Amino acid sequence: MHAPVRSRQPFRPFVCLLPALAVVWAGYQRRWMSDDGHIYVRTVRQVLAGNGPVFNAGERAEASTGTLWQWLLVLAGLPGVDVVTAAVYGGLLLTAAGFALAAWGAARLRTGPSGGPLLPLGALVPLALPPVWDFATSGLETGLATCWIAGAWLLLVVRPRALGTAFVLGLGPLVRPDLALVSAVFLGAQWLSARPSRRGALAGAAAAGALPVAYEVFRMGYYGHLMPLPGVTKEASSSLWGRGAAYLADFAGPYLLWLPALFVLAAVLPARHGGRPGPAVPLVPALAPVVAGALCWAYVVKVGGDFMHARMFLPGLLLLVLPVFVVPATRAWTLTTVGVGAWALVCAASLRIPYEGLIGPRGVADERGVYVRQNAAAHPLRHTFAGFRGNAAYAREVRHAAHVGAPALFLARTRVEGAAPAVTGAYATLGLNGTVIPLDGAALDPIGLAYPLAAHSERIAHARVGHDKRLPDEWIVADRGTGDLPPGMDPARVAAARRALGCGPLAELRAATREPLTAGRFLRNVGGALERTAFRFPNDPVRAERELCGLGRP
Repeated sequence: MHAPVRSRQPFRPFVCLLPALAVVWAGYQRRWMSDDGHIYVRTVRQVLAGNGPVFNAGERAEASTGTLWQWLLVLAGLPGVDVVTAAVYGGLLLTAAGFALAAWGAARLRTGPSGGPLLPLGALVPLALPPVWDFATSGLETGLATCWIAGAWLLLVVRPRALGTAFVLGLGPLVRPDLALVSAVFLGAQWLSARPSRRGALAGAAAAGALPVAYEVFRMGYYGHLMPLPGVTKEASSSLWGRGAAYLADFAGPYLLWLPALFVLAAVLPARHGGRPGPAVPLVPALAPVVAGALCWAYVVKVGGDFMHARMFLPGLLLLVLPVFVVPATRAWTLTTVGVGAWALVCAASLRIPYEGLIGPRGVADERGVYVRQNAAAHPLRHTFAGFRGNAAYAREVRHAAHVGAPALFLARTRVEGAAPAVTGAYATLGLNGTVIPLDGAALDPIGLAYPLAAHSERIAHARVGHDKRLPDEWIVADRGTGDLPPGMDPARVAAARRALGCGPLAELRAATREPLTAGRFLRNVGGALERTAFRFPNDPVRAERELCGLGRP
């Protein structure tokens, strides 16, 4: 027997792990928990309390955009692990795993299981960007998305013919609904790489679609919708190209992202003319993430972007750099890495958005900076809002009402005695609201991320992106109030809202989300999911009553 041959490149595995170690260090330095992360936490707490995957007991609303992330947090919470801790540090570990898998996939794509030394060219781009450091934690599904994208691509590179690869590639819509685009491109690339028989293709399609299709049927029957509620309230099928272009400029401009793109293009394009900067690579797995990343960015621009700086572009950015995440140390790639490395040093050290800690002129926010300031903490994991009196005062008042057991409805600027459930609060900062409202109370948001009534209201013009639904208080009082009206509220408008709630599609929306979930209700929810998801009603209660209840019709 021959003794095993030791690797001639002892630093090669280290180069693959280096980006993961770097992102762990950077992410830990900026660890935090976003308000939207706390939205996941309340749903997980409801599941663990036996109330089901809902935001408020008694109303089936899917507030979690990342389905798999929600259920991973449930699994973490079952043995008693603190959900906030699991969300923050679980996200960080998944981000690191994604960076390691990305490096592994790029190494296998270019040099096979063994080969020469490697350079972390593409890895330098995300590692240089402060938004990547921020969303390595945050409590959101970004870390899971990073891990899934990199892991799915690695399988596409090393095992394109396996049914297990098809199963993993199909999970995109459960990671985030918009990542269905990535699943579609990766599954197409798998088919082109494997060229399966008709039987093999059908088996692959069944493996890829099994879990997403099953969960979609559950979603339609349980929640009565085709997508998570944030997709309804943010109008995920809309087109706001101008606003989306501004969101792209808000990301690409401050960090001069065109500069590393030019360096990489200068190295890649000569390959078309015989001047390859390294060994030839398989075309399909090399192009698939680039196509998927471009589609992801185009979709983000189409829907108008987001209110969190850079967040929605991060999955697409990772996809775009995957084929060059690490590269062989040829002369051309070394020169390119030096150029990108110089940009990365400048970017990491000094390039920043001009509104750090604030909301920018287009309504886009440095979300972590906002919560550092409002919580008066370098690493805000819990909602204290020690630096923001308005939120802190609201939290104290709600907690006092819950402690004394006084039925109350809290609106943005007033408190109304009497509510169903006993403690009900309508507050735009939904994560905070879900933290302070008891699990048997109702934490509502006029934006509609977890409140079906608000999600189906009309969009308002010229509002901040992601916050362009605002359900008037008359609807909330009509829906949840049981006592006297707040001072100054028009009784006629509240009465019109109450009547509208009992008419047509609004009555069906309430039944779909609040009636006991019998087999018949489940089937009716499935049958009406498409129409229900598309339904919108006027914000004005008088107009809504007229349209929904058929008043004034011949």
